[in-house]
Amino acid sequence: MSEANPWDRGLYNIPMSKISLHTPQDLVEVDRARMREIARAVLEGEAVADYEISLAFVDNSTIHRLNKQYLDHDEPTDVLTFPYSNSGAKKLEGELILGVEVAKEQAAERGHDVQIELALYVIHGLLHLCGFDDKSPQDEAEMRGRERHYLAQLGLPDVAD
Repeated sequence: MSEANPWDRGLYNIPMSKISLHTPQDLVEVDRARMREIARAVLEGEAVADYEISLAFVDNSTIHRLNKQYLDHDEPTDVLTFPYSNSGAKKLEGELILGVEVAKEQAAERGHDVQIELALYVIHGLLHLCGFDDKSPQDEAEMRGRERHYLAQLGLPDVAD
């Protein structure tokens, strides 16, 4: 009789982390590998070891509808953050809805690639999931500092403003 595998008995409590990407639009090609890399860098930098995060890159009509439904803002936006775990939970769970058309417009206005703009949105949304806020001037300054930190760490230009 063989001994049971200790992995099957749950003796090892190893965090199982997952980043899901969804791109239900064809307006902007999303660099999926890079977005995962960016998400992992932020989560690691914020000392989050156990997570289940979903990134959905959507068009204006989708993000507009969700922005109106959940925040009563009647316009498309850059990123919506939906936390699914409670503050202080062992596992961070949440979803980011990212507006690719907004990113495309902002990138064109600011003179950089749309992938850089999307990277900023991923960083910003994940910082929200990690507990950062940008409602007060002091909190906003702290969040911009963290965004700049991750942009630099990832070798991206400073587009946080």
